[in-house]
Amino acid sequence: MPATGTSAAGAPATGTSATGTFAEVLGAFLKLGLTSFGGPIAHLAYFRTEFVERRRWLDDRRYADLVALCQFLPGPASSQVGMALGLGRAGWPGLLAAWLGFTLPSAVVLILFALGMAHVQGPALTGAVQGLKVVAVAVVAQAVWGMARTLCTDRPRAGLAFLAALLTLALPSALGQVAALILVGLLGGWGLTVAPPGSAGPMGPVGASGPLRVRGAVSRRVGWVALLLFALPLVGLPLWATATGSSTLALLDGVYRAGALVFGGGHVVLPLLQATVVPSGLMSNAEFMAGYGAAQAVPGPLFSFAAYLGAQVHGPLSGWVGGLALLAVIFLPALLVLVAALPFWEALRHRAGVQRVMAGINAAVVGILAAALYDPVWTSAIHGRADLALALTAFGLLVVARVSPVWVVLLAALTGWGMTLVAA
Repeated sequence: MPATGTSAAGAPATGTSATGTFAEVLGAFLKLGLTSFGGPIAHLAYFRTEFVERRRWLDDRRYADLVALCQFLPGPASSQVGMALGLGRAGWPGLLAAWLGFTLPSAVVLILFALGMAHVQGPALTGAVQGLKVVAVAVVAQAVWGMARTLCTDRPRAGLAFLAALLTLALPSALGQVAALILVGLLGGWGLTVAPPGSAGPMGPVGASGPLRVRGAVSRRVGWVALLLFALPLVGLPLWATATGSSTLALLDGVYRAGALVFGGGHVVLPLLQATVVPSGLMSNAEFMAGYGAAQAVPGPLFSFAAYLGAQVHGPLSGWVGGLALLAVIFLPALLVLVAALPFWEALRHRAGVQRVMAGINAAVVGILAAALYDPVWTSAIHGRADLALALTAFGLLVVARVSPVWVVLLAALTGWGMTLVAA
């Protein structure tokens, strides 16, 4: 397979005549992995600056087409865009290089944080952890607010979001969340209206550029194989875990399912992962929320939070091995579904029924995240007026003052530590 792939017309996958290398792609994405703060929308803006304007790996229209595809798929959109850019630039080694460069910096920091929590105890740590739990309230509230404004733009979508929240609260488990996604998605396919292809999207007009050149790097046969590999763990892992009673297999199943069923942004992975590791006793809710708060202070994708979980869980998988294992597991479905979709994207994205179902799922995502804002985020973090005041301050800094999440997280941790010292 050529390193960049070709379209039917013989044009390079990236729209340039250059063939990249593993080292080139790794270096480009490592820089972004060390500096890309602000969440997936900010990541997409960084990618555009780096690869459209500065390096000229592709043009604006092809980039907008790629963003449209990855927003359509389950998984972390910014990471999938990065994988596709690496694939188009340097083939399969480029895909791996893009993922490693963008993901490993945050994953390593979160693993070190988890290992540090295991060896440091005392009032200072307790207070800092409480501050991190409180700032998670502000971060998730910001995500709910922003996603609701984008994905629930009319009364039918808002109603579907409320329905998804009610179902999630009534059935507080991973199964309840999956049921909400499926039911609300089907209702959206039946009753919603969507804009026709080619209308303006978050990155400008979508669909005006014709076929995405990078899809030529993947044949339809490879796409079907990737789709099969994507589906097999969704069916096989839960059956295997139930048959053996293995807590390790149950953990891998929950993390893979979380990576496979997340739509709308990395924050939505929170309730799915919480339902996997906390009720089973693999981790306390305080440990989970502290890690989620810390994940806001690192660059790169929020899915790197899985590295913290793998390092922190109590069981056979733990430490560095556990962190890197869960990191790979949570990103695997995003990779497989991307590869599966690339050869078929042009046909899928023009089907109105598919677009309506996706609009319903996006509304459901808002509702599920709103339910998670109450339980476990609020219930585990807000214990009094001081906690509420800190959460409101953090929310104001993030939403109104637009302060970087890094500084807000550090401020919350220091405030929590100071409040503990005062109380002592």
